[in-house]
Amino acid sequence: MLARGGHAVDAAIAANAVLGVVEPFMNGMGGDLFALVYDAATGTLHGLNASGPSPRALSPDVLRRLGMAAMPSTAVHSVTVPGAVAGWAALLDRFGRLGLADVLAPARYYADRGFPVGPTVAEGWAALKDALSDPGATATYLPDGRAPKAGAIFRNPDLAESLRLVAEQGPDAFYRGAIAEAVVRLSRTYGGTMTAQDLASFEPEWVTPISTEYRGWTVFELPPNTQGIAALMMLDLMEQMPLDRFGFHSVDALHVMIEAKKLAYADMLRWVGDPHFGSAPTAALLDKRRSARRAASIDMARAAAQVQPDRVEGLTTTPGGDTIYLAAIDRDGNIVSLIQSIFQGFGSGLVAPGTGFALQNRGALFTLEPGHPNQLAPAKRPLHTIIPGFMRKGDVRIGFGIMGGFNQAQAHAQFVAHVADFGLDIQQALEAGRFSKPTFTGLDVFVEETVPATTRRGLAARGHDVVVVPARSHTFGYGQAVMSNGTGVHFGASEPRHDGAAIPEPTPFE
Repeated sequence: MLARGGHAVDAAIAANAVLGVVEPFMNGMGGDLFALVYDAATGTLHGLNASGPSPRALSPDVLRRLGMAAMPSTAVHSVTVPGAVAGWAALLDRFGRLGLADVLAPARYYADRGFPVGPTVAEGWAALKDALSDPGATATYLPDGRAPKAGAIFRNPDLAESLRLVAEQGPDAFYRGAIAEAVVRLSRTYGGTMTAQDLASFEPEWVTPISTEYRGWTVFELPPNTQGIAALMMLDLMEQMPLDRFGFHSVDALHVMIEAKKLAYADMLRWVGDPHFGSAPTAALLDKRRSARRAASIDMARAAAQVQPDRVEGLTTTPGGDTIYLAAIDRDGNIVSLIQSIFQGFGSGLVAPGTGFALQNRGALFTLEPGHPNQLAPAKRPLHTIIPGFMRKGDVRIGFGIMGGFNQAQAHAQFVAHVADFGLDIQQALEAGRFSKPTFTGLDVFVEETVPATTRRGLAARGHDVVVVPARSHTFGYGQAVMSNGTGVHFGASEPRHDGAAIPEPTPFE
């Protein structure tokens, strides 16, 4: 797409569509999409929220009448309106130089003609085969009754047809045409509440990115309903401590980051929901004075087993993955930071016959707790885990992201610190050993074995329940990044925990 003169947006959508073919349990047309787009000509950053809402007829009362005390993690009532296809169209309308037919052509080719399944994908596919009991899912993803092995050629002609319809008819084919009809029929088959109106009325939303200043860098995330604010809150807490003096992979530096994660996530889980259903206290949560006060609660000698969410003045409430990330930069310096997902492996586990893609289970992230900002309501978007990132300082611009459920915000903060505090380049910053706090309470923390053993022992001495995880595993997410340094030289980075790559635009010899 870049070699054909396309914008970074064209390249990003083409890559996203292909990934929906070759990593179908991670992403695809049945999921949501978020993007940050840096426009080099104007120096402005734009945010797109293409996450879909719950069905209008779905409510906590409906689920309770069905005997459910909590949101289901899979199946029909976890399905929200897929936002990705509308997101593609919105991005192309605003920035694209090529059309839907051009950018979807590679994905159509691989879906129709087939592709050899990669080893990492084959491993994940086999591990998730039990999630594919729905007849449409079994027929689509388990040919001959089993997951394809590494090197096997996999074809998905139904997905090729869905891509053809969208390429030729635009997003209406998905939200108002034959694909929408198939999705609604499937929902009815399982007693779901999705209607044609739910799909036809969906529109993605252009939003203003939120940001914080960290060590001279401006770091950007998308606002609620995403968890991006947690990454910024972590950075605001970390900023109170001299991480550069503590040293890279030091006990003090990692202790501060882990404790900052606990505090930031407690606040995010307490206060973040769909801002269309109430005030999202973004400004209050990103107030530097509040962060300084919050950081003062970090005990440098001892890990906190429990932390409480902060009280945000003036606001009260009633008592509360699997993903792909990609970045693209074009010759003009335009940058796209894009993330797309169907949430957990194969999403809801449902495939509408003839469509070739799994529907997401993003609704599983709602809570049924009365009065909570993220309580399920009709036509509401859930708290979202997937977040693209962007940072800039002077003439340097970096689009970055690290996929992996609720790991993402803490991984973003670590990446930024690796660059801003410790002077690593973007490849080193992605490869550096990371931690991941897998739960929202308690002392447990996963630490990659590439973090020095002396540091791991030091963390344990402070009370952290350290679980050492082998290097290059999926536990810490998979990241990519691109960078412009203001001189016309562009950089790409892809970490070795996954099978991604930094691929330059082909430059034909004259």
